[in-house]
Amino acid sequence: MARCRSPVSFPGIVMLRFVDSHTHLADPAFADDHGAVVERARAAGAVAMVAIGESLAAAARARPIAEAHPGFVFWTAGVHPHDAAEFDPARDVPALEKAMHDGAVALGECGLDYHYDHSPRPLQRRAFAEQLALAARAGRPVVVHTREAEDDTAAMVREAGSAGIRGVLHCFTGSHALASAALEAGWYISFSGIVTFKKWDDDALLRLVPDDRVLVESDAPYLAPVPNRGKRNEPAWVAHTVARVAAARGVAPERLGDLITANAIRFFALSEVQQ
Repeated sequence: MARCRSPVSFPGIVMLRFVDSHTHLADPAFADDHGAVVERARAAGAVAMVAIGESLAAAARARPIAEAHPGFVFWTAGVHPHDAAEFDPARDVPALEKAMHDGAVALGECGLDYHYDHSPRPLQRRAFAEQLALAARAGRPVVVHTREAEDDTAAMVREAGSAGIRGVLHCFTGSHALASAALEAGWYISFSGIVTFKKWDDDALLRLVPDDRVLVESDAPYLAPVPNRGKRNEPAWVAHTVARVAAARGVAPERLGDLITANAIRFFALSEVQQ
């Protein structure tokens, strides 16, 4: 079991505790220094992070990283909507089932992306539905990517929620209507460094999510928050996003850090983490 470290000072950010609920730590961008990245996150106040396996190959890379940092790094496995055209239920569902058996804490990242449409929309919906069904069977939550697919996402989230499937809409920048549909289904909402960008103009959305359903993430190596925008993102910098969301919600960053830590541990069932 990992020892929970007290947060220490980190240049330019407040002292707080947090969980990075969505980081692509297995991305090739971190191939040479993911160990140092993990240690910088610890120093910044992180008590855990979830390494996303957005493909079976990424999940296979994320697993040993998590195993090298027990009780601090956790991993997921899923098939991203961009790759839904290649999703083969006969091959991929058993592989994902094995990943759940081997310790993946969630299905995903999966979902719908009608902005890029890298895969035909019917195939995206099929792959998403198969992974939702697997989440129900495995008793795991789902990590969901959605972009410009609000109606279909809302419909599938409502159906999943009625079946008792738990989920999170990650890196959320969608409408209040979609957020409300997810919240009504019992789901969570996660915010990324996008909320620190100058173009961000929806602090009401940051206040819409209840205290017990809000998460914060890096989505590293992407979407580095201000003041590091344009650089390779790191989980340590989640602290900037926590501070920005806290300001919009009118609470101290330390208070929000404690809330998102408890929420992430509960959502992903991270029993090894000491709060």
